[in-house]
This record gives sequence, structure tokens and C-alpha cells, in this order.
Amino acid sequence: MKIDLDLLSIQEVRDKLALAEEAQKKLEELSQLEIDNIVALMSKKAAEAADRLGVMAVKETGFGKAEDKKRKNLFAAIDVYESMKNMKTVGIIRRDDEKKVWEVAEPVGVIAGIVPSTNPTATIIFKSLIAVKSRNSIVFSPHPGAKKSSLEAAKVIAEAAVEAGAPPHIVQCIENTSLEASNELMKHNITKVILATGGPGMVKAAYSSGKPAYGVGAGNVPVYVHQSADTAKAARHIIESKSFDNGTICASEQAVVVDRSVKNELIEQLKKHGAYFLDRDEKEKLASIILKNNGLNAGIVGRSPQKLGELAGFTVPADVKVLVGEEDRIEKNVPFAIEKLSPILALYTVSDWQEGCQTCMNILNVGGLGHTLGIHAGNEHIIEAFALKKPASRIVVNSGTTFGGIGATTGIVPSLTLGCGSYGNNITSDNIGPQHLMNIKRVAFGIKEMPKDELAESVKSEILKNDTVSFSQEEIEQIIQRVLSELTSI
Repeated sequence: MKIDLDLLSIQEVRDKLALAEEAQKKLEELSQLEIDNIVALMSKKAAEAADRLGVMAVKETGFGKAEDKKRKNLFAAIDVYESMKNMKTVGIIRRDDEKKVWEVAEPVGVIAGIVPSTNPTATIIFKSLIAVKSRNSIVFSPHPGAKKSSLEAAKVIAEAAVEAGAPPHIVQCIENTSLEASNELMKHNITKVILATGGPGMVKAAYSSGKPAYGVGAGNVPVYVHQSADTAKAARHIIESKSFDNGTICASEQAVVVDRSVKNELIEQLKKHGAYFLDRDEKEKLASIILKNNGLNAGIVGRSPQKLGELAGFTVPADVKVLVGEEDRIEKNVPFAIEKLSPILALYTVSDWQEGCQTCMNILNVGGLGHTLGIHAGNEHIIEAFALKKPASRIVVNSGTTFGGIGATTGIVPSLTLGCGSYGNNITSDNIGPQHLMNIKRVAFGIKEMPKDELAESVKSEILKNDTVSFSQEEIEQIIQRVLSELTSI
């Protein structure tokens, strides 16, 4: 008998959700110490497997670099863990003695985790840690192109959790991947919250599921280099950031916007750190392969500069890290103006910071509203003026946006799920963490009485003081109402 794989995948989702629901009910009965011990071992085992999982992800997907995938896995396993390890997520987590309010944490339940092909293993490590820290179970739906590495990452995490005392099935991953399975996972009544990382279609599906969802809007990050910037430092940060994992992080720079007065300085520094500036012919050839069927060509995602050159029909030197093309157009059908998810940068030239401001706004409007913006400048007044007006949830100053946006080189909460707020049709502009996966109950003590109408009481008191006049209670109330009515009409 031929088995219908779509039906098989839907049944697998239902079975896994049932197990996840049972496991979560046991998990929420554990103490803070027990939860923290489980998460600590999950972090440790994930860190130990970071290299192996990175190699697996690149081998399976062809995206990025194994050494950078390893660093991403370590960021998810260590940096994220360190940022939340002391967070209270069980019972009374805060007491306001002055206002007499207690805040009590409750888990949301079973979480659906959507996993992209660009960052499969790091996403699973990250989402597992924040889910279990907040006493939730999670079921992952991996991208079909990253199924093997996703399953292995989930296995490492799940085994560590059980070893540390967690009930089985708090971390699971679907083996029979399909679009129908993802839809079933997101819409099933057992699923309570969706953590969606993926393409625009998948994120939209998450928000259309009828369930609370933390989705990630698209990134199309401009970085402005002001004339007051340290151009050598700015160039180093931009190349390090853009070349990391071949540009697969959505917070990576997509376009450099530079003041004309320091353009030549910046170009020289960019070249020194590994940028290759395309001539007109090379730029046209590369532009021809960036778009496909009115969208980004998946064939260029996470590919090396040398591979991109090969695909476009020209040779790129072996030491090149990023390809740069000068551009002056900003439209959705302009290949260099969109999010490219590869080591390709556009370069725009502006006269001053006001024009730079407008250019960055135009780039964000093409795609990337609410996500991330970078600025390199030494003038704090320019930085402030720039930051106040931009529809971006993370404005990274004098650092690479890849690392700054996820909180690796800035004080932002370390995370691999970056909300874009209402700008990007997201529910939050935060970097997502365990705090977003808890229901917070408030226990509030009475600390004052409801105030009475002081004016009415004053009028009533004055009437009662006059013992030469005798009024009934009904007459007193009528007098008060007439007085108040006349006062309010003045």
C-alpha cells in the first residue's frame, strides 16, 4: 500500500503534540532549581556539539560557513543561556512591597517552533532553551532542506534535558516534513504559541493561524557612515559582520550609505578588509542572478563570494570576503536594493546626514521595516537625530549589525528571534526570550479606599451644619445635585 506522506506528517504532528502536552504538564510542576539544572545541562551539551552541528548544517544546506555556524551555535548555547540563567520563571517572580503586588509566572504550554534552513541548529538550540526555561515544551517543524541537522540538534537537546531530570518529549522535532505538517502544528488546538523563523510566507502563515505568534519580519539593513566616523573601524566591523556565515543572518548589513566627504577613505578601508568592488559589467552579471521569479534567488543564499562570481560568470579572488556594487536606485525590483542573504553589499553615496537619513528610510521601506539599522559616527548629536526618526527596532551604533542586533556585541538581550514591532507587522519589537513565553498573573492587595465625591460631601456637610434649616435626606440630595449641575455648567 502506498502511504500518503502528507497524511503521515499530519498524524506525526498530532502524536508529538499529544506527547508534548503531557510532558509540559509534568514540567510545570518542577521547582526553579530543577528547571535551572535542566537548562544548564541543555546548554552544556549543545555547546559541546556546536562544531559537529555546524558542519552538519553546512553539509546539508550548502548555506554559510561551518566555523561560523559553530560560533552561532555557541552564541545560542552560551550567550543566551548566560543572559537568562538567573531569571526567575517559577512561582512568584517579583514582589513590589510598596504597591503590594506579586507577579506570578505561568508557562504558556506547548510551543510550535518553525526552523529556517539558513540557521537550523542554532535556532533549535535557542528556542529549546528559552522554551524550557519558561517551563514549556516545544515541537519543531524544520525546513525540509535542513531536516537532518535539525533532528540531530533537537536530539542533543532532548537527551540532555531528560538526563537532567526533565520528562521525555519536552523537545521534539518532526521527521516527516511538509507544508501540511507545519500548518497542522501551528493551527492545532494543543499549540498555544508559535515561534516563527523563516521566509515571509511562513511568518505570515504563523500570524494567520489564529494563535499568538512571535514572527520575524524581513531584514534589509542599511548602515550609515557619517563623516565623523572612524572609517577604518567602521570598514572592519562592516566586513566582519556582512561576511559572517556568508550573510545568512537577517540583521546583517545589506547597504552601506556613506557621506561623500569620507567615501574614498571608506572604500580603501573596505578593500583592505576584504571587499571587492564590482565593475559595471560584473555588477550587471551579479544583478542578473540575485532575483528570480520576482523574489530572492534561493540559489545565492549563503554562498561564498567566489561561488557567486562563478554563478554570475566572472572570477573573484580567493581572499575576497564581500562583493560591493555602487548603486543609486532604491526600488523592490532593483537587485542590489533588497535583502540579499549573501555577502553582497550595495553602496550609496550621500551629501550629508539628512540625505543619509532619507536614503536609509527608503531602503527600510523597500523591505526591512522595524528590523535593524546601523550607524557609524563619532558625533553623538547625529547619532541621536538618526536614532529618533528611524522605523527600526534595533539601531546598532559603531558595531557590526549582525552581532549588534542579536546582542553579541551590544547590551541588547541575546536572541536569535528579533521582533520588528508594528513596523514589520510583528507583535513585539523585542529580542525574544523566556519572558515572552510566560503568562504573568498579578496578585494585588488592597492599599487604599475608593475616593468619594469630595465636592458633594462638602456641600452635604455645610447643609447639615445649619441647624436652623430642616431638610429631609431626599431634599439634601436634590440640593447637592442642583449645585453640582450649576458648577459644571460654568
